[in-house]
Amino acid sequence: MSPDAVEKVFRDESGRALATLIRLIGDFDLAEDALQDAFAAALATWRQTELPANPRAWLVNVGRNKAIDRIRRQIAFRDKEPQIVRAIELDAADDDVAERADLDDDMLRLIYTCCHPSFAPEVQVALTLRTVCGLTTAEIARAFLVGEDAMSQRLVRAKQKIRLAGIPYQVPGREALDERLRGVLAVIYLVFTEGYLATSGAEPMRDDLAREAIRLGRLLVGLMPEARDIKGLLALMLLHDARRAGRATASGDIVLLEEQDRSSWNREQIAEGLALVDQALSMRGLPQPYTVQAAIAALHARAPSHQDTDWRQIVGLYEVLLRIAPSPVIELNHAAAIAMVDGPARALALVEALAARGGLKQYDLLPAVRADLLRRLGRHEEARAAYRVASEATQLVPLKRLYARRLAELDAAS
Repeated sequence: MSPDAVEKVFRDESGRALATLIRLIGDFDLAEDALQDAFAAALATWRQTELPANPRAWLVNVGRNKAIDRIRRQIAFRDKEPQIVRAIELDAADDDVAERADLDDDMLRLIYTCCHPSFAPEVQVALTLRTVCGLTTAEIARAFLVGEDAMSQRLVRAKQKIRLAGIPYQVPGREALDERLRGVLAVIYLVFTEGYLATSGAEPMRDDLAREAIRLGRLLVGLMPEARDIKGLLALMLLHDARRAGRATASGDIVLLEEQDRSSWNREQIAEGLALVDQALSMRGLPQPYTVQAAIAALHARAPSHQDTDWRQIVGLYEVLLRIAPSPVIELNHAAAIAMVDGPARALALVEALAARGGLKQYDLLPAVRADLLRRLGRHEEARAAYRVASEATQLVPLKRLYARRLAELDAAS
């Protein structure tokens, strides 16, 4: 079995394997070390054999045993070694530990632990991106616009707090569910967003993360079926993910929405998402941000073509979003929709005002939107400069290729 195949297993299984190891071992750092040991063993073992029927079960079992070995070697654990080891062994008495039904909730337990209210929101998100998404500390630091050392210290302190304060690794009771729900939803959506369009690397999408976020959304709907915004979030993720097959070529180049083959979209998933949108909108109460975003995605899903999309209604929904959940990213999306209704000149004025305020200084899609508007207005030299800025700002290789194609088209047009 090739190292590339092992790497694929790592991408597909590491998040849920880590979540299970954290539950079994009770320590974030030790579980991460155990998972690394398990993958090192997999590289050595699977090279000579076929892939196990259940790679995650194999990794959990090997990782558990590696953790026990580590505990026995560490002097600091000597006094507590017997009870710690015994607890891990009892919890994992079945060799098929990763097959047990309750393990499907391990990732949700991990997210609720990371989203404990004693953590600041940015720490909740950073810790979840590290443990659930498997992003590197450097990638998370870039997302938060801080230095890698500073982010590393935040993560270390958070893990220490979980251990020293005895924060339970569990889905909390009904009273605490509501308290943590906003953070949990934000984190699940960030997991999905990283899967929908990766922040860096050679592949435009990480299907494993998108699938995992959708699975977690389904779990939450089962836990709290009366929560309107959970249904809205699940609908939003389903409707976006339904376009996956049309969003990239076989060679990994990004295909923009206006160029996608809509016959490739997953109609079964769209139908499920549309039904959830209707349910969320029919529930009592004020509109919630994820539900409004899902309503926008529903208009895209229902439209037979890009040109036939109800852009006026989309503009109106973005204006609702700006009232209930204002953010620079929503402003940018609103401007892009305005371009389809009132033309690129008015949209460019909105984007220029947004850029002048500096709220999206490190956001590579801002110069990309600006470049597209300039291109449509025939201001090719300014568009070239904006595409170069966008290319320098992104760490995602397919986006760099997209901007290079746009630059080549401008050169040809000149």
